[in-house]
Amino acid sequence: MAKWTPKHEAPEPLEGPVVATITGGTILWFVLFLVQLPFYGWFDDHGHLWWLGTCLAGAGLGLIGIWYVRKRDAAIKRALAAGPSTDPVTE
Repeated sequence: MAKWTPKHEAPEPLEGPVVATITGGTILWFVLFLVQLPFYGWFDDHGHLWWLGTCLAGAGLGLIGIWYVRKRDAAIKRALAAGPSTDPVTE
């Protein structure tokens, strides 16, 4: 099997309001959990209790995501404030 070589340069990563996007998604998952909570009995009777678990897991993982992207954003800002890199690997 031949080694695959890219024909084009990789595009720059998209940067946007990452913290706001992750926060909004986390809030949405938690709201979906709260909206479904009054119907717990119906979900349990019909074997769809995993829907509540999915929403709760999405909210929990979203909290981890918020922590991660805030730390990442702070590290990017620190790196930009420090000036140009002197690392020979990135040059």
